[in-house]
Amino acid sequence: MPFLDRLQRWADDRPDETAVVVAGEHLSWSGLRDKAAALVPSAPAITVLSEQNSTHFAVAFAAAVAGERQCAVLDPAWPQQLQDGITARIAGSETRPARAAPGLGTGLADGPPETSFLVGLTSGTTSVPKAFTRSRRSWQESFEASIEFFALTQDDKSLAPGPLAASLNLYALAECLYAGAEFHSLDHFDVGAAHAAVSHDGITRLVLVPTMLRLLSERGLAGGVDASGVRSIICAGSKLDARTLEAARRWAPNATIFEYYGASELSFVSGAGLRPGEPVEPGGTGIGKPFPGVEIRILDDDGAELPDGSDGNICVRSGMVSNGYLWGDDGQALRCFDGWYTVGDQGHLSDGTLHMLGRRSDMIITAGTNVYPHEVEMALASVPGVAAAVAAGMLDDLRGQRVVAGVVPSHGAVTATQLRSGIDDVLARNKRPLEYFVLTELPLTDRGKISRQLLLDWVARNDPRIRRLG
Repeated sequence: MPFLDRLQRWADDRPDETAVVVAGEHLSWSGLRDKAAALVPSAPAITVLSEQNSTHFAVAFAAAVAGERQCAVLDPAWPQQLQDGITARIAGSETRPARAAPGLGTGLADGPPETSFLVGLTSGTTSVPKAFTRSRRSWQESFEASIEFFALTQDDKSLAPGPLAASLNLYALAECLYAGAEFHSLDHFDVGAAHAAVSHDGITRLVLVPTMLRLLSERGLAGGVDASGVRSIICAGSKLDARTLEAARRWAPNATIFEYYGASELSFVSGAGLRPGEPVEPGGTGIGKPFPGVEIRILDDDGAELPDGSDGNICVRSGMVSNGYLWGDDGQALRCFDGWYTVGDQGHLSDGTLHMLGRRSDMIITAGTNVYPHEVEMALASVPGVAAAVAAGMLDDLRGQRVVAGVVPSHGAVTATQLRSGIDDVLARNKRPLEYFVLTELPLTDRGKISRQLLLDWVARNDPRIRRLG
């Protein structure tokens, strides 16, 4: 792992300074180094790490990737049967080097850059997730790019309040260890504990998903929690809606709010930073310019480049792309067109800015028109009185599918008439929802991402969290 040599450096230069804080438990740079080094001799060639957030997680992860070792990080919330199945697959995969391999070593040091260190897993709760591998070099290049883009310094104190098993937070931990910056997390996500860290621990940087940002911002404003010391907010998982942006800018008035597009298999692709006072584009699909070291093209299904403004496969070329899949690849999950990689996300380029429409598998085909739920969600999120929105395609005998949408009101009541008139100038008529629902909460996966299938399930079973608007 490319942070271990850096960890040794910080432990030598700043042994007693804080490296990691989880739920109030502090670990110094020298403490982290020494505890991880003590575990290395007994660490296997490949470790399956399934733990709740703790300082021990950081120690175990560092030891698990020393030398040419590899680590697979599993979500401890996954059912035990699923975890056992993944563990068995990993044990029998070709990623496992011989136990006595000369590159394994007994010291806390990085292995060769081209070797794999991480077995990444897509999220899943019932079916076996897809697994891919990453090289040490790919994450080192990712660190250099993200540190430059997000302007991370050794003076920053980063709080990632989500589960360390999730790739966003695992990367944030490793990035801070590489940069020599203090990293904070919680034993589990809790608004009050996160607010306490912001208020009392001098947090300058937040790394989180939009749902967490909305909760922290709105409740922080209501409770008078001072976030003026936060200088940057890094958000991933989905594009920020207008309501979340408004609340975050009021709660953390001095923060640059970053949002980016990336994928576990591709790493960073594009991003943008909204500085204090800069205007917000209502209903926009733009997700910024290419990340440092990344080239972007829009290609069709035959690999031909499409002109500016044309929708197609978002394809990237960079040194941050993963090695590919160990299992679960259906030939479409990660495609390569002569060195240009795509995970099937659709979008277009306009004056150098990437506009993301969504995953091809999410696309709704209604009466011959292709509609991406992301477009609909961004349009609805710009309507006054809407806190968040989710759209999906419901089976329809006449159209094939029809667009339906659910909204979470920001305050008071919202009507279908308000929603229809609110998107008149933002969304083409043939892409507008035919049915609207009011939601008491967003349908989310266990990782905090929007689940459009769950919205459809709620509609089908008349779930109490959903109410049809006339």
